[in-house]
Amino acid sequence: MSELSPESAGRAPGRDRLRGRRILVVGAGQRAIDEPDPPLGNGRAICLLASREGAAVMCADVDGESAARTLELVEKQAGRGGVVVGDAAREPDVQRMAAETVSAFGGIDGLVMNVGIGAGAGLEGTTPDAWDRVLAVNVRAHFLGCKVALPAMAPGGSIVLVSSIAGLKPGSGIPAYDASKAALFGLCRHVAREGEKKRVRANVVVPGLIDTPIGRWATQGRPSRASTAIPLGRQGTAWEVAYATIFLLSAEADYITGQQLVVDGGLSSLR
Repeated sequence: MSELSPESAGRAPGRDRLRGRRILVVGAGQRAIDEPDPPLGNGRAICLLASREGAAVMCADVDGESAARTLELVEKQAGRGGVVVGDAAREPDVQRMAAETVSAFGGIDGLVMNVGIGAGAGLEGTTPDAWDRVLAVNVRAHFLGCKVALPAMAPGGSIVLVSSIAGLKPGSGIPAYDASKAALFGLCRHVAREGEKKRVRANVVVPGLIDTPIGRWATQGRPSRASTAIPLGRQGTAWEVAYATIFLLSAEADYITGQQLVVDGGLSSLR
């Protein structure tokens, strides 16, 4: 495998693509795993890159300690940010996330919804409670984020929902997860339509197999995940998901809305 590019490895400098923007990232923490040097998760990488590109970043997560660690890393690179703790599947918590972002930064220019869980295995192994729990986090939270943030967003703002190629093709073995990730495509199109009047765009980033803490945790439960034949020869990095997200948040994507940006090394289209 060839050496990663500076962007893929997270070593490239920022280019001021989000200078002056105020971004709320819901799902800014990451799962703790028992490794001495774990990779970054998607949410943390998105926060760090948004900050590097000049944005003020509100780091929201149900895990306050993990969100605080993300903020610490943002501030270490001279960025500006804050932390808000809450459950993204609860409307009062999401309202507070948006309100604290507006209070801290004076408004919201961008929203990233990066929350998701999986539960159950196959139809027989998925209880109604597990189904409801997954849909609450993976769909209702995204709906609530859009519902609450859109009215508060400045004209020209951008919303990015983080889905998965599980919404495009079978393979996870978790029906609730697959269904929830596909549901985000429909939600995105609706949000994009409602955002037309104030020129707020909505798009979906669709990661494939990404080397993150939660990805490594998932591989422990399904070892075959590690041997999946990916056309570009490796799993992606959280930085690659972050670059796709920052592109959609930035003015470079001003004429893109209601779309899916797949970041999977060709896995969903070539295999």
